[in-house]
Amino acid sequence: MTTTYKSIALRGVAAGAIAGVASALVQLLVTEIPIRAALAVEEARAPAGEEAGHSHGGEEELVSRGAQVVGGMLGVVIVGIAVGLVFATAYALSKRWFTDRTPFSRSFAFGAAVFGAVALLPWIKYPANPPAVGDPATVNHRTALYLGVVVAGLLIVWGASWLAAQLHAQSQPVRTTAVLLAVVAAAAVVLLAFPAPPDTVPADMPVNVLWQFRLSSLAQLATLYVGIGVVFGLLIDPAARRAKAPAKASRESTVA
Repeated sequence: MTTTYKSIALRGVAAGAIAGVASALVQLLVTEIPIRAALAVEEARAPAGEEAGHSHGGEEELVSRGAQVVGGMLGVVIVGIAVGLVFATAYALSKRWFTDRTPFSRSFAFGAAVFGAVALLPWIKYPANPPAVGDPATVNHRTALYLGVVVAGLLIVWGASWLAAQLHAQSQPVRTTAVLLAVVAAAAVVLLAFPAPPDTVPADMPVNVLWQFRLSSLAQLATLYVGIGVVFGLLIDPAARRAKAPAKASRESTVA
């Protein structure tokens, strides 16, 4: 049987690895550009700090920028594999929902929902900032706020899935409209309930660099999460169809 949990998990790992590599390439080719521009802004502040007596004594960075980039890309791939495994597990547990959809459409919708909860909703409230933006003293506070929005987003996804299952007897337009309205209302509550970002953007940070980083970071996350949904769907759909084929053939032979 090709749709055992082991086969589903292996496909999740493969989907995570492929989407992770794609996301890492977006990081290298797109996100790295505004990061380097932001680092240049940060380095331009150094002379002022040295004049004020804050020189670091000519310390050299312990890890080169090239090594940081390679390490970051490797980290993205590892995260992709881990997320792919979690994605596959959640998919296996939720197979009883949306049984009227194909495995691919179910996987794609699941990936888009995860992206909305884990990336898009937090990005709207607390958009990512490049280097040279943000007070190091508030990093724990900012992390807690961000994770809080992520948890709220995941709860919204779970609630939307539960509501859709409860409205299974309703027509597709009614069910879709009800779920979308509930999701929008819940997201609005989350965005209004959480406080504003604690940090301000320094005046010397170019607006184009700031938004190029924010948008490229969002694109990188979309590549990862939606990519997992697409690749996993492409891998699981043929397997599910092959698994159903013997049962369908058996029914047809019985009828004949």
